[in-house]
Amino acid sequence: MNSVKVIISNDQKSVKIPTGIRLLIRRCCHAVLELENFADPAEVSVRFVDNSQIRELNKKYRNIDRETDVLSFPLGENGEYDINYDTNAKMLGDIVISMEKAFEQAELYNHPLQREIGFLTVHSMLHLLGYDHEVGGLEEVRMREKEETVLTRIGWKRDSSYYMGEA
Repeated sequence: MNSVKVIISNDQKSVKIPTGIRLLIRRCCHAVLELENFADPAEVSVRFVDNSQIRELNKKYRNIDRETDVLSFPLGENGEYDINYDTNAKMLGDIVISMEKAFEQAELYNHPLQREIGFLTVHSMLHLLGYDHEVGGLEEVRMREKEETVLTRIGWKRDSSYYMGEA
């Protein structure tokens, strides 16, 4: 696989970005492209926002007036992507992560914030490559399997932290 350039920006002040998060995001993006045998150079933008910012984006682009954990804005369709002519890289799109929501979900599922950010990055990268769990059925199962495969490869295996037993 060729290189992937990941441009990361932090546009929120609600949650301190843990050490190593930028490297983790780059590893996640690379691992997804490797799993998908994506051989071309690629570019991805990842932006950290707070709940109010992601709510605005969710309302504007999906007509859903509530915060969410991550939004994906693919620049390609059916394997065709815009090209950055300076680098000849395929521009896959933008990932927007609510750090507030990621922190809440990490606490809810009782796992580290890094694990949650890794999951959200992998999830969103798969969306950028055309996967869509929202259609349900086999497509949802395939996407979930790929998420877990990538997370396992980078050292974040699924564990009992996902079990939501009775209190």
